Amino acid sequence: MQPEFANPDSMPPTNGYSHVVGIPAGSRLVWTSGQVALGPDGTSPPDGWEAQTRLVLQNVGAALAAGGAGWSDVVKLTIYVVDTAELGTVRAVRDEFIDTANPPTSSLVRVAGLFRPDLLIEIEAVAAVAG
Repeated sequence: MQPEFANPDSMPPTNGYSHVVGIPAGSRLVWTSGQVALGPDGTSPPDGWEAQTRLVLQNVGAALAAGGAGWSDVVKLTIYVVDTAELGTVRAVRDEFIDTANPPTSSLVRVAGLFRPDLLIEIEAVAAVAG
């Protein structure tokens, strides 16, 4: 059985996410820590929203893989941004990674800053792997 994604008609329209997802019994859940735009050697993040978002999502993908999951298993994203002006860019890059036919549930949080002033975005994921 697969997770069931839904957007009830009684709720506002969405923009690339689902309002609710039901996880079938027997699925194994995988959580990632928040990932940022740093490479394995901890070098400085790339400049700009597109490059940082892409590297963050690549890091999320690596964390998912380490837990035995993939992007098709993602049921929840939490996205932290220091500004909301570039949400279109963030969404466009995100859509390169997620299943846009069944997008995960999502929360977007604007924060005053991340742990380094040169970081623009942090993303964490929850995945449900069929058991």
